[in-house]
Amino acid sequence: MKVKDLATIIRNKRKMQKLTQPQLAGLCNVGVRFIVDLEAGKESCQIGKVLHVLDMLGINLSIDKDE
Repeated sequence: MKVKDLATIIRNKRKMQKLTQPQLAGLCNVGVRFIVDLEAGKESCQIGKVLHVLDMLGINLSIDKDE
């Protein structure tokens, strides 16, 4: 999965839940700028915050590890 793909999933899920970017930021206790950057696919976003946003939106993330 590419960063842009994850950004699209997050943006679509937020819109499906009828949340604005400021509302989602408030729910996740992060700044609006973080949500904007995350939805834009900015690669420097902090992974801990990204995972928290995914959790708040009810998005499950699975990682397949090649053995």
